[in-house]
Amino acid sequence: MFYWLTELSDKVSFLNVFRYITFRTGGAIVTALLFVFLFGGPMIDLLRVKQGKGQPIRLDGPQSHLITKKGTPTMGGLMILSGLVVATVLWANPANPYVWIVLGVTLAFGAIGFYDDYLKVTKQTHAGFAGRTRLMAEAAITIVACTLLMHLGKPPIASSLVFPFIKELVVNLGWGFVLFGAFVIVGAGNAVNLTDGLDGLAIVPVMIAAASFGLISYLAGNLVFADYLQIHYIAGTGELSVLCGAVIGAGLGFLWFNAPPASIFMGDTGSLSLGGLLGTVAVAVKHEIVLAIIGGLFVLEAVSVIVQVVSFKLTGKRVFKMAPIHHHFEQLGWTEPQIVIRFWIVAVVLALAGLASLKLR
Repeated sequence: MFYWLTELSDKVSFLNVFRYITFRTGGAIVTALLFVFLFGGPMIDLLRVKQGKGQPIRLDGPQSHLITKKGTPTMGGLMILSGLVVATVLWANPANPYVWIVLGVTLAFGAIGFYDDYLKVTKQTHAGFAGRTRLMAEAAITIVACTLLMHLGKPPIASSLVFPFIKELVVNLGWGFVLFGAFVIVGAGNAVNLTDGLDGLAIVPVMIAAASFGLISYLAGNLVFADYLQIHYIAGTGELSVLCGAVIGAGLGFLWFNAPPASIFMGDTGSLSLGGLLGTVAVAVKHEIVLAIIGGLFVLEAVSVIVQVVSFKLTGKRVFKMAPIHHHFEQLGWTEPQIVIRFWIVAVVLALAGLASLKLR
C-alpha cells in the first residue's frame, strides 16, 4: 500500500524511498514485529479462554511434556499470520503477482492447519484432520500455485529445475514441473510442521530460512546482481523479500511469547503455513534444491519420521528412540534448551552452506 506513495515522488522527493525493496523490507520487519508485540498478549488470553485445556499432549510422546506443556494454548500461528499479512499488505507492491501467490498459499495452508488445530482442541485429541484428506487439499492448492508460477516466468526456465553449484545444469521438466513444485511446497509445509515440537525450535530456523530466501529473492529479482552471481534472473521475485521480512518480524514477535516456557504454541496453523511459504518462495525463485540445504534441519526431522515408520513396518524395530529426531535427543537426556539452541546452530550453518551456492558456481 505504501508503494503507491511513489506516484507522488515527483512532488515530494522523499517518497521515492518507497521504491526501494530494501527500505520496504525493513519496514515490513518492524511493522510485523510491533503488531505481534502489541496484539500477541490479548490474543493469547483470548485463545486460552476459548480453548480451556489448551493443546492436547500426545500420550506416546516424551512423558515430561505431559507436565511441562499441559494446558498451553495453541494456534499461535494466528499471531504470526496476522502480523505477516498486515506488514505485507502495507509494504509490498500490490501489483506484484508473486506476492499474492505466495501469500495465497500461506493463508490456505494456514486455514488447513487452523482446522487441524481446531479439531484437536475441541475433541481433545492429537488426531486432527485426516492425513490423506489434508494432503489432497495441500496438493490441490500447490498445483494451482505452481501452474500460476510457471505461467508467470519465461520459458524454458519457468518449467525447469536448476541445480546449485553447477550453473549449466538445467533440466526442463515441462508440465512435470508443476508436480515437482507441488511436492516441494507440500514437503516443506509438513517438514516444518514436524519440527514444531519444542518451545522455540521451529520459529528460529524458519526465520533463518526466511532471511536467506529474502536475500536470494532480492538477488534473483535484480538483473545486475543475478548476472554477476550467474543465477537465473526471475523478474518480479525481488518483491518477495518484503514478505520474507514480514516473516522475520512476526517470528521475532512470536518468539517473545514462545520462548521457554512457552505461553503459546504456534500449532499447525503456524508451522504448516510458514513451511508452505518457504516452499513457494523457493519454487518462485528457482532454488528448490537450495531449500533442501538451507532448510536441512526440517528435512532431517521429516526423514527421521519416515525412517522410523519404514523401519518399524519392515523389521519391527525402531532406528530412533523416538521420532521426530528432536524427541530422540530428549530420550538421550538432552535438556530442551540444549536441543533447541543446538538445532538453531545447525540451522545457521546450513543456511550459510545454502547461501554459498550463490557464488560457488
